[in-house]
Amino acid sequence: MTSAATQPSNSRASVPPRAVKALHTGSGDPLLLLHGIMMSPHCWEGVAQRLSSTCEVFAPALPGHWGGPEVHDRHLGVKALADRVEQQLDEMGWRTCHIAGNSLGGWIGFELALRGRARTLTAIAPAGGWHNPSMAMLRVGAEFLSLAAIAAIGNQLPPSALLSAPVRRATAMFLCKNGAAASRAGIEAAVMSATHCPATLPLIASEMVTPPLADLSKVRAPVRLLLGEYDRVIPNRVFAKRFLRELPDSADRILIHGVGHVPMLEAPDRVATLIAEHVYASRTRLRAV
Repeated sequence: MTSAATQPSNSRASVPPRAVKALHTGSGDPLLLLHGIMMSPHCWEGVAQRLSSTCEVFAPALPGHWGGPEVHDRHLGVKALADRVEQQLDEMGWRTCHIAGNSLGGWIGFELALRGRARTLTAIAPAGGWHNPSMAMLRVGAEFLSLAAIAAIGNQLPPSALLSAPVRRATAMFLCKNGAAASRAGIEAAVMSATHCPATLPLIASEMVTPPLADLSKVRAPVRLLLGEYDRVIPNRVFAKRFLRELPDSADRILIHGVGHVPMLEAPDRVATLIAEHVYASRTRLRAV
């Protein structure tokens, strides 16, 4: 697995985090892990390590994100990102696979599921549950515009300041409920990912004109929806309503207590277990048929 070492939150990172094109590890059922906007494959390291004994895990860096392919389009939409991921699946020979996605990655996961590429889908605090136009869409767009401005300032700082304790604490508080539970390496990678994401503005611009997700009841793959109890980025009370309402009755709806928007950072054991359960249940269903 190409990654930085995962370390306890109170340890000193041995080397600064480096960009990776993808994490690819393990053997077994094919499992695609998709990160959120301004994040990178690093956020999946703990989960990928835990699932590698039963799954072949592939977590790519999305275009325009830290470690991902460069983008030159001023409008970079979810469908274009899904096209790129689908191309990678074809190159790997994965006609279908299990998919887990967080935030933007969850949105892309739904798009891939609607295209018939998902054996199962685990959507973790997924984005895209708003209508267009809507106040919810404008709110999340404004939020990420402000984050992009902060990240642009941070990108001008020397590494010693960019990865300083105050910046790490602020980042952990935003992404997690219990930042102390996240590894220092994971938080540092999140800082680097946010400050090296030229896709942010093109994605926001595209979001303003992008049609909403298709009718979620049309998703045929088994879906498990995971929501963080203390999600500060896209709070459940506003942004989870459509998922809760439109997903088929057969879909799991689980609130993960005590975590924020990116629970893989602070609770990789729980997230890995919830994904593994969903994958295992699909095997059981297939054997029953």
